[in-house]
Amino acid sequence: MSDQLVAFPEDWHRALVLVAHPDDPEYGLAAAVAQWTAAGKRISYALASSGEAGIEGLAPDKAGPIREAEQRESARIVGVHEVEFWGYPDSRIRNTPKLRNEIADAIRWQAPDVVLTLYGGAEWAPGMPNQRDHMEFAAAVEQAYDSLDRKPRWLFCNGPEPTHAVAVKNRYVKQAVKSLAAHREYLSVLDPNKPVAEQAQEQVDRMTAARDDFDADHAVAFELLRRA
Repeated sequence: MSDQLVAFPEDWHRALVLVAHPDDPEYGLAAAVAQWTAAGKRISYALASSGEAGIEGLAPDKAGPIREAEQRESARIVGVHEVEFWGYPDSRIRNTPKLRNEIADAIRWQAPDVVLTLYGGAEWAPGMPNQRDHMEFAAAVEQAYDSLDRKPRWLFCNGPEPTHAVAVKNRYVKQAVKSLAAHREYLSVLDPNKPVAEQAQEQVDRMTAARDDFDADHAVAFELLRRA
């Protein structure tokens, strides 16, 4: 990581967010997405799975539709109206040719200027391992991007060693809190002892906190993986 983060590019119109599960966009991206859509940029989400294994005590065939509905509402709150679910098995996402082809096809069809995806490293920090689904999916995104003849201008992830950041206004931080809190069923099971709104506030405050390496009261940081 450099001593000072660079401001995220502004000269683009369309972005595609590629993630593994519902709620992945809300952990780290939502405040920036809210600010971008308010400025007229067009953002789409594509999710490999429906997160059907993510609600403890609820069968996958019941949890999947709930999580899809929560994700669509969460996206709507930050101005995203295009949300796709590809039906890969939650907790068993693998970097296969089929997945890479689906990612490449989505990028070709949508022709975004920017692709935003998950961090694919083994650990966020010592003792904080990444999920295998995230690692496999992130690797598939990078390989799919590299296979394209016409590549988007930028590929970013939400990694722990960022290179760029977006200064986000407080009203978009508030939108991000509402967006994460829309995953009500998921969060209420994840931590039954803490109200959903409180969980969402704590997480978004942490993810948009002021940084020593970027001059802003609230910032969302990204790591540049590729530039075409």
